[in-house]
Amino acid sequence: MSDPKPKLRPLPAFIFMSRWLQLPLYLGLILAQCVYVFHFWVELKDLIGAALGNEAALQHIFTAVAVKGAAVPEKLNETTIMLVVLGLIDVVMISNLLVMVIIGGYETFVSRMNLETHPDQPEWLSHVNASVLKTKLAMAIIGISSIHLLKTFINADAYSEKVLMAQTTIHIAFLLSAMAIAYTDRLTTMTHNDSKTH
Repeated sequence: MSDPKPKLRPLPAFIFMSRWLQLPLYLGLILAQCVYVFHFWVELKDLIGAALGNEAALQHIFTAVAVKGAAVPEKLNETTIMLVVLGLIDVVMISNLLVMVIIGGYETFVSRMNLETHPDQPEWLSHVNASVLKTKLAMAIIGISSIHLLKTFINADAYSEKVLMAQTTIHIAFLLSAMAIAYTDRLTTMTHNDSKTH
């Protein structure tokens, strides 16, 4: 018969319980996710309405993708559709980022979810830790940055060379940061494995 787990002393137990203060933050992110879902369906409804010839939906689409200094198209064209779809993809990628932060953060910093036997358990959750979460978040941010950069280059005529260079530099900075995080994580893992073998 195994010995019962020792009880924590009052102060360590109180400090450990403080992790539950993060719960309202994750609940707030879930509400933010709801806002993104609503925004996605509003934009999708307007895109479908514009494709079917609804004038109000068409004007809303033009306003949503308008760039200062760029000519406003008179009808729905391929570029406008592409910009709206890129905006929808952007919402989906930010939503994926929110899911990773909510589930991964809760599992890592608050409490176990015990999803091991659940058929829909995310593949990455089985080996999630702070380092893995940081790497996945960095990759998601690069994806979001790529979408914004593509939207900028589609309307490149409306932007100055300085703005284009600044956005490209920021995107490269995100790439280098993600590579640095992944490399640091790899070094940490290798060091941990080496210490276990000795």
